[in-house]
Amino acid sequence: MSESGHLNAEAATQALALPVAEQLQQLLALEFEALKVQDLDRFEQLQTAKTDLLAELARICPDSEALQANPDWQDVKEILVDCQDMHRRNAVLIERKLDAIRGALRSLSAGHASSPVEVYDRLGQMARYGRGRGYQEV
Repeated sequence: MSESGHLNAEAATQALALPVAEQLQQLLALEFEALKVQDLDRFEQLQTAKTDLLAELARICPDSEALQANPDWQDVKEILVDCQDMHRRNAVLIERKLDAIRGALRSLSAGHASSPVEVYDRLGQMARYGRGRGYQEV
């Protein structure tokens, strides 16, 4: 392939990658909104599209080293860096929500002698926590 042919192919590849990167950026914003309102069904629906977009970007874009070395890919790189930051933000939000759930479960599991708490164990059976007698023991 001639030099101009290679440059044209490179420009065409960049032209394909830019809208895919922008779609990923928009999807990550939607993912964050779904997480904020705890719409887990919507969040799950977005995961397939996100995986598809990431696979498409992996197919289109050069490897990371070549991408960093080529200034022509600057627009795509900037969007991908933003996507990386958005992904981290979403992961932090998920982690915070999981920590809150774990804390709530710990407080339910701790129980007090004066107010026993009944919760489900790992097998889905009622687990008895606390020192008091439950209705089953009476």
